[in-house]
Amino acid sequence: MSFLAVFSKQIASMMPYVGSDCFIPRLVAMFKELVVTDNTMVITYPKKNLPEIVYNDLPEDRVSIVDKYVKGAFLLDPYYLAATKQSKVGFFHLSTISPDEFDESEYNRVYFQFCGLFDECGYIFQLDDEGKSFVNISLGRMDETEVFSENDLRRLSEITPIIEAMVKCHWQDEELGSESQPDLRKQLETALECFGTSILTERENQMVQMILHGYSSKAIANRFNISVETVKLHRKNAYAKLDLSTQGELFNLFINSLMNIKNYEDGDPLVTYHSTVSVDS
Repeated sequence: MSFLAVFSKQIASMMPYVGSDCFIPRLVAMFKELVVTDNTMVITYPKKNLPEIVYNDLPEDRVSIVDKYVKGAFLLDPYYLAATKQSKVGFFHLSTISPDEFDESEYNRVYFQFCGLFDECGYIFQLDDEGKSFVNISLGRMDETEVFSENDLRRLSEITPIIEAMVKCHWQDEELGSESQPDLRKQLETALECFGTSILTERENQMVQMILHGYSSKAIANRFNISVETVKLHRKNAYAKLDLSTQGELFNLFINSLMNIKNYEDGDPLVTYHSTVSVDS
């Protein structure tokens, strides 16, 4: 059966379930019929609130990473950044929205590799007129399976308008966040921007921000028009002040400081984190 025939059959069977609890599982099942996928995750980002994992079929022994994701690691997710910083909408392969050498970043190692993801593509759809609420449908391949082929990506891209229409219709009557509630996502974004500022110089902080977002030393050097050696010097100084020696330790310190936040308003989250750690010890 051709791709179009399979897609048409799946869409026809899904239409009666738009707006019901059965829609997302059937949407996931459709993708598995269209292309080989080992993991599908559907994440909504309500206005002002933390992300919600609507669907996830990760193996049980890998689900623990999801807690870190929703409590702060999502801030470094290329799909989240594409939606919030670049207002991107549509279908994207990870390689088209992530920094060069992203596969060597700590976010990639801690999140993608821990989940077993070998390749990823997905959709970003806005769920309100302001673009403050959106959904990310992630399709992943795990471990030793092959990456998505150009043919897979082309087909998934071509069906974007229909998928978007159904997804928007599914969520059209749901209230995803309200104007009166605290803007938790904005608070965490501010905490990320302020991370380490009580200890680091402005340039060192810029290096740390770029490293956390998965940029290589070469990419950072190009961004700030400085040499790779200068980047490494700033990184060395920043790591020394933060009392760590690897990108892995930097990532963990960042995540731990965010997960420790309660009623955050502004300032370096490390101040509160270090004071809490001192009290506990």
